[in-house]
Amino acid sequence: MGVSGRTGSGGASGSGGVTGYGGASDSGGVTGDTGDSGAGTDGSGSGSGSGSDNGTGGAWAELLRVSALFSVPGDLLAGATAAGHRPNHRTVLATCASLCLYEAGMALNDWADRDIDAVERPDRPIPSGRIAPAAALTAAGGLTVAGLALAAAASRPALLTATALAATVWAYDLHLKNTPAGPAAMACARTLDLLQGAVATAPPGTPRPWRTVVGSRTDTPPPLGSARSARAALPSALLLGAHTLAVTTVSRREAQGSSSALPLAGLAAVAAVAGAARGGWSRGRSGSESRGRSGTRSAAYRPAAYRPSVGRPPVGRPAAPPPSPVTAALLAGYAATAARPLLHAVLNPSPYFLQRAVGGGIRAMIPLQAALTARAGAPRTAAALLALIPAARRLSRKVSPT
Repeated sequence: MGVSGRTGSGGASGSGGVTGYGGASDSGGVTGDTGDSGAGTDGSGSGSGSGSDNGTGGAWAELLRVSALFSVPGDLLAGATAAGHRPNHRTVLATCASLCLYEAGMALNDWADRDIDAVERPDRPIPSGRIAPAAALTAAGGLTVAGLALAAAASRPALLTATALAATVWAYDLHLKNTPAGPAAMACARTLDLLQGAVATAPPGTPRPWRTVVGSRTDTPPPLGSARSARAALPSALLLGAHTLAVTTVSRREAQGSSSALPLAGLAAVAAVAGAARGGWSRGRSGSESRGRSGTRSAAYRPAAYRPSVGRPPVGRPAAPPPSPVTAALLAGYAATAARPLLHAVLNPSPYFLQRAVGGGIRAMIPLQAALTARAGAPRTAAALLALIPAARRLSRKVSPT
């Protein structure tokens, strides 16, 4: 699942792998590598492995772009921590659901673009004859059903969010990616994926969150329910969606080239995302929602990003504390990874530099997820997300994420 789909009869594919749910690409995936790792082509344009690699594991790994999967767990973990929850077994189930839906989008994308791939990328598994179109469509349907079943096992709110995500994936791959609404649909998919982590991790059936527990004489409220967990995670989800929207928009011109205005707009979007994440946000709840019977908000429950400084009680909408050194470093890494190739593309908006800019935006996805996770008060989880980058790089050398 790439950033965006193909842009028309003569258009190139959108960038692939990290930022979305469908679309192969000419630019790099999770590590920004370029090119395909699939079988070569013979004189007729069909894959050299079409006779001996029909439906084998290698062909399916190429079709599903398994090296791109490393970007998915960060969505769920960032959502869970942004809502103030520790990841649990429901988070694992929701992550598995998102992985299935991600791969469903990959298979569906290649099925929908099989005729275009026959001209532009004849070495892909379907046009080369290594995987039948019906098998790819069946896989997309089966993975979608599996994803929804796993989400249902997590919780009912998780199932509702996963259903919306699946509908977005299918709508994007079958129609929206070739329309102006394509980037927005891709951003919506990433936003929903992060919210999936929040609602799935929330304890099911929690009555009246934020109410004091009188029996234990404490004003610490019970955990947030799914609706308020989604609300708490929404700022992080919107930041991730904004980054996805920017990268997807740039990717739609990566084969033809553009003016400097396009990468310049992407550069501004990256700066805005980094600035918003660094500046933090506050919930700004009403008194009845945010206060216990003692009239004070509980700092024990709220995520670190929303806790006021010690000795400075909040008045109205309290300002969030400055980011920790870990969060600041992760945001700097995100900005540098995404901004440097965009700056090169501003100076020379040719297809080559635009593709590198899209690759940089894709590589910046995991640092952004880690920064959002650390911003919510989970630096160890953020460090675990960063550990996925070397593994993704190694696997991408064997199976192209594009």
